[in-house]
Amino acid sequence: MTKYVPVAEQSEEDLKWMREALAMAQDAFSAAEVPVGSVFVRNGELIAKARNRTNELMNATRHAELEAIDYILSIFPPKTENFPLSPHSGPPGDNPFAETTLYVTIEPCIMCASALRQVGIKRVCFGAGNERFGGNGSVVPVHSDPMLKNAPPYEAVGGFYREDAIMLLRRFYLTENVYAPNPRSKAKRVLKTVFQPPGVSMHGPNGQNLKKPSSRQRIRSGNNTRSSTPGGTSDASGSGAEAMSSSTSALPPKHPVEIIKNAGD
Repeated sequence: MTKYVPVAEQSEEDLKWMREALAMAQDAFSAAEVPVGSVFVRNGELIAKARNRTNELMNATRHAELEAIDYILSIFPPKTENFPLSPHSGPPGDNPFAETTLYVTIEPCIMCASALRQVGIKRVCFGAGNERFGGNGSVVPVHSDPMLKNAPPYEAVGGFYREDAIMLLRRFYLTENVYAPNPRSKAKRVLKTVFQPPGVSMHGPNGQNLKKPSSRQRIRSGNNTRSSTPGGTSDASGSGAEAMSSSTSALPPKHPVEIIKNAGD
């Protein structure tokens, strides 16, 4: 289950870094990317920050977390050859993620949650949950699943500036996506300002009220008919999720990944 920290119990240190992550998410929004931002903090020092670049690079794996992970490994490469199989098997200080906290505006998807565990991240703080693709408990507890023997589990907590993260996503999904294969008109969509409690579906305690699928949504296979219905994503967006974005950005990148090169070991 996803763990949320009550607002009254959130530390100023965590909130400070989450504000940095929100700034990166806003940068993604300005670049026509799904607005998810992340910052990596090692022993109180910022070592990297990144945003989604899936549209810009036309690569569905270029989530904010993976963008930063790749750059961190490029400037702090672990020396132990066994790092891919056992991230903490090297000498003290060899793994740059061992004492690092990730601050990300939306709960990491299953793909990113797995990558974070494989590199040995210490802790993850996120804003809003991701009820469709969440890998830190909303869908699958990748961060703590005991079935993953080689990669150590990590702490994952949410709720930091949750409503701000939600509103960024809601604003994004009100915009027209002219690069989508079949662009949909969103002229009639209204920005929602009501929030469900943490851990409750954005559609309410009873989940989504699914509409009857149109004829174009029905998939016929022999004598069987399957209906595809629109799904919710996180407790945030209300329309698609970061892993599903496939359009091409028309705007140039704005320093999507920033590395603090002078960060000490």
